[in-house]
Amino acid sequence: MDPETTIKIGFYVIFLLSVTCHEAAHAWVAKLLGDSTAYLGGQVSLDPLPHIQREPIGMVIAPILSVMVIGWPIGWAHIPLSRDWMDRYPRRAAWVSVAGPAANLGLLLVAIIGIRIGLSLGAFEAPAGLSGGWSQLTVTTGSAAGRAFAMFLSLLFVVNLVMLLFNLIPVPPLDGSGAVPLFAPKSVHRTYSDLISQPTFQMMGILAAWMLFPGIFGAVFLPVLNLMYTGVAHY
Repeated sequence: MDPETTIKIGFYVIFLLSVTCHEAAHAWVAKLLGDSTAYLGGQVSLDPLPHIQREPIGMVIAPILSVMVIGWPIGWAHIPLSRDWMDRYPRRAAWVSVAGPAANLGLLLVAIIGIRIGLSLGAFEAPAGLSGGWSQLTVTTGSAAGRAFAMFLSLLFVVNLVMLLFNLIPVPPLDGSGAVPLFAPKSVHRTYSDLISQPTFQMMGILAAWMLFPGIFGAVFLPVLNLMYTGVAHY
């Protein structure tokens, strides 16, 4: 298998893992806080199948096509929540929104810790710049298995950093907009919930997020990468 195909497959596998953890975290926190809708749908699970069954286009078709065409998976998924429960407990619903990006933060930290351990053992080294692309944020001259693991951690790092930053943008329908009730007065919760559920505002939100994201990612990516390589290399 040629390297380009291997990277594309790796991107999709990491995407599937990351989105599954993201959605399972939403569903698990919802169940903990009193809404069992997603739990009853089987989505409190790290098995990707229940999430794929709910959103086959966003979990399979769109990301596979996009990774083949542009080399990066683009997709989506969501869990069902009770609207009555959300209206009754807006702050609980906000914590459900936060749970998904928190899962991506956890996976990002796993990637960082894995790379740091590899560096400390001498198994990995910092690349000489970013010419190798997203799959070579850490590299090794070791075995084929070591190179595969370095690629896995590199892709795990970048996919989850992207998902964390993108989903925290506070525009509907992204998780950042769902977290707003944690900071807003109770008197505006219902009005705000009605507003962000409108399809027009959601379309405008996705467009705004798409335009804002390159600047956000550009401002965060290299500082986080340099922080991971503190004492090893600087870009």
